[in-house]
Amino acid sequence: MQIENPREICYKCYRPKSSCICEHLITPIKTNTKFVILMHPKEFRKTKNGTGHMTNNSLENCELHVGIDFTNHKRVNELLKNEDYEAYVLYPDTNSIKLNTQKLPSDKKSLIFIIDSTWPCSKKMLRLSKNLQNLKKISFEHDKSSQFKIKTQPNQYCLSTIESTLCVLEQLNNQKMEEISNDFLGNFLKPFEEMVEYQVKCAYDENRTRYKIPYKKIVHLS
Repeated sequence: MQIENPREICYKCYRPKSSCICEHLITPIKTNTKFVILMHPKEFRKTKNGTGHMTNNSLENCELHVGIDFTNHKRVNELLKNEDYEAYVLYPDTNSIKLNTQKLPSDKKSLIFIIDSTWPCSKKMLRLSKNLQNLKKISFEHDKSSQFKIKTQPNQYCLSTIESTLCVLEQLNNQKMEEISNDFLGNFLKPFEEMVEYQVKCAYDENRTRYKIPYKKIVHLS
């Protein structure tokens, strides 16, 4: 039996090959909405618990770009200039469009930018990226708790990138802007759930010292 070097990376899910989750990836969901994930370089280096690549692999009409300041980013600006799209950025704000109660215009296809980063870094990315500052912000209200059992969230209702994307898809379905089957939506978090379960098992494995996490930091969800 050949044991893979745990430091080798799978360049599809961007996780160590020893914990690759590609076998759990769903068939990419087809959407009318164009999604663009803007990933902070720090997230790109998070091979153990990042969900940006996972989200990108789960959506057919999606692309991912890594950076901090996207002001002069060629591809981002191409998309912003495309008159076929109405562009938005997923970002909570007092003046944001709440997808639960406010419908998006349907005369154009929606282009949604998703910032994949910590809250402090997300604020910096938005502040530096002048081409994103005037975009309409969208958000959603929810009472869900993140299924990240190990990673500590800033507050109770903060969600990971893939969990937030699922909430957006559900709301777009409710608005009839998407027609995604419940089966697809129900399986959307499967790779994420597999990753979390793997992390929990590793946290309890005494032979995996690199994964050891204080017991009190493991969130037990009922």
